[in-house]
Order: sequence, then C-alpha cells, then structure tokens
Amino acid sequence: MMALPTPDRRTALQSAALAGVAFSAPDAVRAAAAATDTWKAVDLPIATESPILFDIEFDPANPKNGFIVGNKGTFLQTTDGGNTWQAKSFANLDPEEEINYRFTKMSFLDGEGWIIGKPAILLHTRDSGASWERVPLSPKLPGDPYNIVALGSGKAEMSTSAGAIYTTENSGRNWKAQVRETIDATLNRVSSSGVQGASYFSGSINDIQRDADGSYLAVSSRGNFYLTYRPGDEFWIPHNRGSSRRITSMGFVKSRLEDGLWMSTAGGEISRTTPGSRVDTQLIDIPFDRLQIKSGGYGILDVTFLPNSNKAWAVGGGGTIFGSTDGGRTWQKNKSADNLPTNLYKIKFFGDKGYILGSNGVLLTNA
Repeated sequence: MMALPTPDRRTALQSAALAGVAFSAPDAVRAAAAATDTWKAVDLPIATESPILFDIEFDPANPKNGFIVGNKGTFLQTTDGGNTWQAKSFANLDPEEEINYRFTKMSFLDGEGWIIGKPAILLHTRDSGASWERVPLSPKLPGDPYNIVALGSGKAEMSTSAGAIYTTENSGRNWKAQVRETIDATLNRVSSSGVQGASYFSGSINDIQRDADGSYLAVSSRGNFYLTYRPGDEFWIPHNRGSSRRITSMGFVKSRLEDGLWMSTAGGEISRTTPGSRVDTQLIDIPFDRLQIKSGGYGILDVTFLPNSNKAWAVGGGGTIFGSTDGGRTWQKNKSADNLPTNLYKIKFFGDKGYILGSNGVLLTNA
C-alpha cells in the first residue's frame, strides 16, 4: 500500500471543515486504510448450484485442517490452511439424502469436531475429520439443533431453536438439560414486567451464541426482543431491543457476554453497549449506543471486533462490507465484493486471517 503524505495542521483543519468530518487527519488515514483493505474471492469446488455457506472452522490441534459447511449438503475441507479446498461427503449419508441437508454450525477442539444441521442431524469426529459418525437425536428434542460447542474429549454443549441447552460427556450418547424453564413459560411469567413483544413470541429463537464462559445470547425469531442466559440460571432473561426496528443479528464484542454486545437492526443500523462498561444481564433495558454507518439500507448480518485491536468488520446484504479502525465508532465502506451477486452472512477470523461466507458459494479472504 502506498504511504499517504501527512498533511500539515492547517490543511487538515481546512479539509475537515470542508468535508464536515468529525475526526482528525490520522483517523481519516486509518479509515481510508480500512476501506481499501482487499478481500479476495476463493475458488471453491462447489458441486451444487449456488449454495449458501454457513460456517467455517479450523482444528486448533491442526490449524491447517479446516472445513466449510452450507446448504444443499455442502461440505468442503482444506489441508493447507485455506489456500485450496476439496469437496467432501459423509460416508454414512446417502448422496441423495445428503443434498437435502443444511449443515449450519461446526465446532472443533483438539482433533474432536461436531456438525449440526437441518433436518435435525448431529455428526461427530474424533480424528480431526478423517471419519464421521452420526449421533442419534431424540425425536422429542425441543426445537432444532442450532449451536454446538466442542468442550473436550467426548464433551460438547448443544442448544436448540426452542432455547434448550444440553451437555454431553460421553460423545452424545447421553445429554443433560441445563435450562429448567422453557422460554414460553418464562415469558408468560414476566409478560407484565415491560418486555415488549413477548406476547408475540412464536416459540423459537435465532442467532444463538455461546461465549467463552458458557453464557448465551439469542434473538427471538421475530426480532422484537432478545434473551441472555448464564450458567446456573434456571431460565433465559428477556430484554427489550431498545430500537423501533427489528433485530437482524447480535453478537459479543469480545469473548465474554459481560464485556460487550453489538446489535444490528433492520435498515442497516448497528449499535453496541458502552465500551468499558460491564453488561448487566439483570436489566430488561440494557443500554446501547448507535454507531455511525451508512449502509444504504442493506441489512447488516454479522459483525466482528478483532481482539487486542480497534479494528472491526461488518458484512451484510448486497455484498456489503464495512471496516472500522476506531472500535466501531465509525465505519467505512469496503468495495471488495461490490460486483459479486451475493449476500454475506458471516465473518470469522483465525488469528490475522479472515473469511467472509455468503450466498452463491462465495468465500472471501483477506490473505
């Protein structure tokens, strides 16, 4: 990247005044750098037409070994750190059956991995993906599997679209429930406590995420409120969204819920809890600050704040990518995917290397 000349103080002040810019010249230079960071499309051996890629994971025990999953039975593997990918299939699934699955989430830890999908399915590997076994799921499982986290040898935690959370310590043969009260029961009990939209709850939640301490965050399927759960609690705690617009996505600013949350709402708005302030999940109205982003109305579907850095990225509909160098206070549009016919659903980093996953089999990387 070509070095930009540093303007003198008078020039900087004049430029800021003319453009109505509220940050200093060094801030502007850093912002421009974020906007010009290049994301490049990765060539993938896609076997089906226009699949949606939902998740990407690498095995910490072998960081060059990674996987991508998506709908239409999409399952890809890399053994060279993401430079090249190969189409794979599951030996215990019939090819005509496999194409009907939406593989949505993965998790790996020390050579052990888990994959979940719809129709309800759970797959498990003990050898870093060399072989997979199908783990039976009870037909009485409340909701569909939505999230899975590998926790060690034979151990995992699975959550469902109904808000159930289960743990296993024997590779999925038995599961123990963690939440004692259903979300429906909780909402009926607290419906008079000021949670807006609780009476419209449809029975399912989306965007379920688990932090490093085992706390959870989820959004109601209608996007009219969200919920949190901490280990040891008997029920989820519902919260008002703090906006007149529907929630499209939420997540953690850092690795723990209490260190901060971000929220995107319909129309392409982003907000986050106050930096440096601990999130109090006992509050029905957790305060959020709206961030400066000009999304053009495209919905923001995922956001990531890089650890030990002021950098952040946001992706969404219409191939939109935004970068921030001030911890998300302001955002600049990145044009890397402007000409790609895709919606971008997820952005994940593994160290300094980032990946963006989208529709039409699109995978972007920054390196």
